Amino acid sequence: MWKDSETELDFLDYDCLINVLKDIINNEELLPASIGVYGDWGSGKSSLMQMCKKQLEKEDKKIKCLLFNGWLFENYDDAKTAILGTILDEIGKNTNLGEKAKKILKGLYNSVDKFKLLTKAGKIGLDFVLTGGIGTLTNITVDSIIKKLPPEIPGVDIDSIKESVNNELNNKELREDIRKFQKDFSELLDESKISKLVVFVDELDRCTPDTILNTLEAIKLFLFNGNVAFIIGADERHISYAVKSKFKDIEGIQIDIGKEYLEKLIQYPIRIPRLNEEEVETYITALLLQKELPKDVFDKWVTEIKEERKKDFLTFSVGSLNYSNESYSEYNEIIMECLFISKQLSAVLSKALHGNPRQCKRFLNSLIMRLNMAKYKNKTLDRNILAKIMVLEYIRPALFNKMAIMCFEGTLQNELELLEQKKYNDLQEFSIWKDDNWVKEWCEISPMLSALDLKLYFYFMRTSLEEKISRISNNLSPKAQEILDQLLTFSDINVNKAISSMADISISERVVILQTIYDKISSKTSIDTNEIKCYLKYSQSDIELYSDSLDYLKKLRPEQITLGSAPHIAEYAKKTKSEEQVLKLLTDWGESGTKLKKAVLNALKK
Repeated sequence: MWKDSETELDFLDYDCLINVLKDIINNEELLPASIGVYGDWGSGKSSLMQMCKKQLEKEDKKIKCLLFNGWLFENYDDAKTAILGTILDEIGKNTNLGEKAKKILKGLYNSVDKFKLLTKAGKIGLDFVLTGGIGTLTNITVDSIIKKLPPEIPGVDIDSIKESVNNELNNKELREDIRKFQKDFSELLDESKISKLVVFVDELDRCTPDTILNTLEAIKLFLFNGNVAFIIGADERHISYAVKSKFKDIEGIQIDIGKEYLEKLIQYPIRIPRLNEEEVETYITALLLQKELPKDVFDKWVTEIKEERKKDFLTFSVGSLNYSNESYSEYNEIIMECLFISKQLSAVLSKALHGNPRQCKRFLNSLIMRLNMAKYKNKTLDRNILAKIMVLEYIRPALFNKMAIMCFEGTLQNELELLEQKKYNDLQEFSIWKDDNWVKEWCEISPMLSALDLKLYFYFMRTSLEEKISRISNNLSPKAQEILDQLLTFSDINVNKAISSMADISISERVVILQTIYDKISSKTSIDTNEIKCYLKYSQSDIELYSDSLDYLKKLRPEQITLGSAPHIAEYAKKTKSEEQVLKLLTDWGESGTKLKKAVLNALKK
């Protein structure tokens, strides 16, 4: 199995991104600098920064690189002083500091203690004004913030706070303290013989808006002089969202404050692209071979892959390497099997998981766990068969669940054979999926399953069947969680916002969200009209959700659905072009669904 964290091994072809990052850091004319390493959750930001850090330290023995994990300071009262203190602590570890450097360091610690006084205002949302942050971008005033505060805050005198804030904003001593901190810090770097200070700020995606903004505001103190670079790894959408959520109620903001703030703070944005099908294939192959080959053979393979890719990265294929030479002859069978699996998975996972490295790794970890579970029970599962079924589990959980049930009932083989032979009009249990192109493509992936006994495979996947959300990857990315939270409010405005953001998440996450909404409403005796409307509107927004959403709808009882839902069911049927299946569903509900069927029919005629 593989550790679900950053790595210093480049399986993702990040050389060009690392070199661009190093170019900025090593160009003293560009320092001090703030660099954004932007990418989706799980895209490899942490790994890229770790690899860059390792290379910088190898190439320059006088450089000081440190990693600041914002998430670790999530519960601290003041994240600003946490990062300031961490930087000073790291420099203080240098046992060769001279007396002058130690004296400067002591003075800087005193300055950090002084800055902690600002946290009093920070507790009621005024910290950015005090540090010259957001207020420098807009016409925000102390009055405009004060009047947004609750009328009564226990233990706080609003008038005295307002007076204190105004005093601090006009406090010449404070402004001079900040300038002195910057000057002294630059002098400390010179005295410490540090060529450059490079701070990698990671895990901001997981933090609250307050922690994100406090951390970024502290960074501003260092961006005036000295050979300093801050590399901030984050999804830029989350930083923008943090700014917006912090100041969403302030009057007078007529700009995209999140975007403006980010562009002001981050001087050099570097964006990690999503992996395409060929890159996913190479990545999966690398992960598999890492476990199968001796280290020296694997290292040789990695070197050769990099060299082949350099020749022409546009036409590069991991399968084009010469695997018949002596270096690989002993392991040829293993290599061919790994290449087969990566080819099998890459097409569907690159699309379904947005080419997300972390999700690909989690998929493989789950695959290995199930193979091991079988081994401990003295059973052997075919890795290729298991991988194909797991792809279905990820992308079409409703069909996966139905197949599992039919497998144990002994009715799966005939229906699956019809599907594999493309006799779509003869399908009974799988008729809902007969027009699903993804399912058709999945059937064509080798090996064919209809002639096989799959009971053992579904046995070791039964934990998935028992879960409410039958997904391995049920840990949603922050963006997907935000979309789910919006949908579960069941308000039209939030539902529309969520649907407009769906392109930012993978197919597998969209499916998880669909099933979560279904689980939320299906247990109710009576489903509110707004709830069924939200479910149907979300379902019809993506063709990949059509078949599963129809299957879930089929499992609801007619008495759960109010007559007010009829227009929304009719709209769903039209938008998804499933009028025939919806009408059959209403008929199957029998007498208890007569009134609802009549209401839907009337709505369909309009």
